[in-house]
Amino acid sequence: MFMKKIMPAAVAAAVFGGALSVPQSLQAQTLVFTAIPDQDESRLRTRFGQVATYLQKKLGVDVKYVPVKSYAAAVTAFRNDQVQLAWFGGLSGVRARSLVKGSRALAQGTEDAAFVTYFIAHASTKLDEQKNLPKAIAGKTFTFGSKGSTSGRLMPEFHIRQVFGKAPDKVFSRVGFSGDHSRTIALVQSGVYEVGAVNFQVWESEMKAGKIDKSKIKIVWRTPTYPDYQWTIRGDVDKRFGKGFADKVQSSLLSMNDPAQLKAFPRSGFIPAKNSDYAPIEKVGKSIGLID
Repeated sequence: MFMKKIMPAAVAAAVFGGALSVPQSLQAQTLVFTAIPDQDESRLRTRFGQVATYLQKKLGVDVKYVPVKSYAAAVTAFRNDQVQLAWFGGLSGVRARSLVKGSRALAQGTEDAAFVTYFIAHASTKLDEQKNLPKAIAGKTFTFGSKGSTSGRLMPEFHIRQVFGKAPDKVFSRVGFSGDHSRTIALVQSGVYEVGAVNFQVWESEMKAGKIDKSKIKIVWRTPTYPDYQWTIRGDVDKRFGKGFADKVQSSLLSMNDPAQLKAFPRSGFIPAKNSDYAPIEKVGKSIGLID
């Protein structure tokens, strides 16, 4: 961990698909947070270790970051009060807030108000970027990101259904779920899948890091914008940490301006967010059966 006080190994390691094992004694003294695993774990630990240190200084309470293995595990940990704060995607945030009364979105990255998914293709497809989703992707192999990802599954599937009028498994010869955006890029670049859908921020980050070979992979379509990532906090934190604590967390997130911290996300800054900002995500999720 990247914090002054090290979390017991049993807590940090206890990630079993559905939930975290966080002792009640630790919960009572510490603000515990998690994040959806949208990139490789080493990057997430660096990013959120910095955030934990920052929040601990700003809030005056112990703050611990606990990783999870899946989007569903992040939602479950939030529902079960094993974490009180989480960095969610649009879909996972809607799901989590629906399960915990009074929970609220606090802040989103400046870029999250108008997020974009890139459809990417291997060079062997000979596809070029188009203004509309290329119908020539039909019949090819395709990979989403995580099953619970807004940018890697929800919005791509919505547009695929809009264009083709049927489910992805009826459009493509094979459909997979990579698990995270970095993996999606790697699978398409290597040719394991011909086409995929990826978070534009991860694509741009991987490009800057020199991990994308433009002779092997390219963007073929960019979706219209939609709201995505956000920090969400449980509705009962004021009862635990004191009146106004949720507002204090929000203020701390909005004032985060360290270039190194922001670069790790990557975001240019954070702006206020509220639950109603994600009504479009809820509507799309219900329309394709990902939200009841």
